[in-house]
Amino acid sequence: MDHRLFHIFRNNPLGRETLLQSIYFCSKVGASPVIYIPKHAKFLMYFENDVVQIDLDNSYLTSPETALKHATELVEQGGMKARFLEPKHYTASTLPDIQTNFDFMCCPRSISDLSSKIGLGHIGPRVRRIVGSARFPILITSPVYKKWKSIAVFFGGSVNAVNALKLGFRISRVSGLPLDVFTRVEKNSRESYEKVIKDENLEDEMGLYVNKWNFFEKGLFEDNLYEVPHDALVVLGAYGHSLIKTLVFGSKMEKIQSTILNNLLIVGPYYTATR
Repeated sequence: MDHRLFHIFRNNPLGRETLLQSIYFCSKVGASPVIYIPKHAKFLMYFENDVVQIDLDNSYLTSPETALKHATELVEQGGMKARFLEPKHYTASTLPDIQTNFDFMCCPRSISDLSSKIGLGHIGPRVRRIVGSARFPILITSPVYKKWKSIAVFFGGSVNAVNALKLGFRISRVSGLPLDVFTRVEKNSRESYEKVIKDENLEDEMGLYVNKWNFFEKGLFEDNLYEVPHDALVVLGAYGHSLIKTLVFGSKMEKIQSTILNNLLIVGPYYTATR
């Protein structure tokens, strides 16, 4: 199957780092980057349950005369063929429509704020809304291109956590990279998390793919995060325990994304895991 990752290209140094991360991700999971070079500052994304208007800042329209050349060079240097998306339909003359039949999407922490305003812990509202609507995982990149050498899955026992774990298994299988699982033990016991694994018939895959299951039982959660390898792709579920909220992903998700600089692969409430 030809898996595709959707990438919005920003023709500046920050955008170069983000595209390099997309290319590396695709090389590890067997996907192809599909690159959109925007000609307008806005576009619509059509999800099954929502239509999201993306408002880009002007940095995405930088030097349009060199954008195609720069993106093509980066993709070809990564050993891939450059594929570009040209919108076929427009809601208005300057408002293109983008369909969402992709397998992954790459976003920086914000796609609608100036890079000077982007800081650790700030994920823009449009990115959050995409996570809350998409049936595919969202890759939120680190500020600077960094190869990842392992996979770290956060598992809290929720339905979305199970989906994130299955995704971690899949990426470990296709990439050949080791996988560690991290669980924060709070009100539940270790046995309760192990029961979820048993009830979901995931015991064989845990034995096959997981190098170590790490349980955090003491200390502050944000202090525990130091144990996560700095060069791991972190896979986790958002909105795992309650109704979808506009501004927050869930308490643990917020702690993770505001504390570590790893690349994050996030599954939202509409993601359907495949093995």
